[in-house]
Amino acid sequence: MTINTRFGASESTDPAQAVAELAALIDGPDIDAVLFFCSPDFDLQALGRALQDTFTCPTIGCTSCGHFGPDGFHPSGILGVAFAGGGIHLRPYLITPLVTYAEQVAVIANDIRATRENDRQLHRFGMLLVDGLSMVEERLVAELYRMVGNLPIIGGSAGDNLNFKHTHVYAGDGRFLSDAAVFALFASEQPVTAFKTQHFAPGPVELVITAADPENRIILEMDGEPAALAYADALGLSLADLTPCVFSRHPLVLTIGGNAYVRSIQKVNEDLSLPCYCAIDEGLIVTIGKALDPLQTITAAFAELHRTMPEPALVIGCDCILRRLEFEQTLIDQDMSKLMVQNRVFGFFTYGEQYNGVHVNQTLTAIAIGG
Repeated sequence: MTINTRFGASESTDPAQAVAELAALIDGPDIDAVLFFCSPDFDLQALGRALQDTFTCPTIGCTSCGHFGPDGFHPSGILGVAFAGGGIHLRPYLITPLVTYAEQVAVIANDIRATRENDRQLHRFGMLLVDGLSMVEERLVAELYRMVGNLPIIGGSAGDNLNFKHTHVYAGDGRFLSDAAVFALFASEQPVTAFKTQHFAPGPVELVITAADPENRIILEMDGEPAALAYADALGLSLADLTPCVFSRHPLVLTIGGNAYVRSIQKVNEDLSLPCYCAIDEGLIVTIGKALDPLQTITAAFAELHRTMPEPALVIGCDCILRRLEFEQTLIDQDMSKLMVQNRVFGFFTYGEQYNGVHVNQTLTAIAIGG
């Protein structure tokens, strides 16, 4: 069965009007599921009520740092896609509070295994949307991937436009929740392919993490100096120069088993420590990442995808907010937006990305659904 998708967006700041405008473009009697992303500036209580009153099908989403679809990048408002005509089945699972995620994941995994026989002829994947300030993504996605088994997973951490105050997910019951995650099981009659791409490699400048708070993802010292000072010195910058744009262009890169993993810096704390978007630990050797060409790397990733899936109906993507900041600073955001449109990518800018059992930074993680 062909995948039938309908896209809609609204820039209205009024929740009821925004949902009405979205529904006018995507709703219908054949609607099976809705996936959306929205600005954190909405009255989320009112937006949740409007969504619940409007869509009776499974509906999931989260707050973002901007989102992207058929018209390119959207910095605000709400953007959604409706799956219609029976080509996609979506089963959402709400996980809250996150402190008991392990017990809840076990229940989810049992339910998914129990339904696997009924879905045997379908292609399945999981999508994780999680409170982007919860700092549990590493453990949560690893446990999901381990317990569910044999299921590609992509995901993104909800954002709030770099305010770092409150991020929310929506599981379809009229409530936007923090301290929560939504794990959505998708089943499609068309094949699916998961992939990821990043544009940083290990660089020549090495730093040793000599003190850290792994539980809270904070680097306290590097090379025996306050972390921010060591990082600034390595770049030849002053502390005053350290901004989100600098962090986006010069992330830390950790190499494990020959594979490079980006560890992005969030900000500078008053004590000159560096909180990160991803787990970090004492004793690790990191480098200042060496940038590759973002347009070339993503073009290569799409070319590889099209070798196995020439005409995807949709690519659902979770892309890092720091990548967006870099695109804007280097004036390639419009070129990147066109590439995403050409390759039918729909998604949002995140505070972190998930790929199978790993939480990553400054990466596009995506799932392509066949046409």
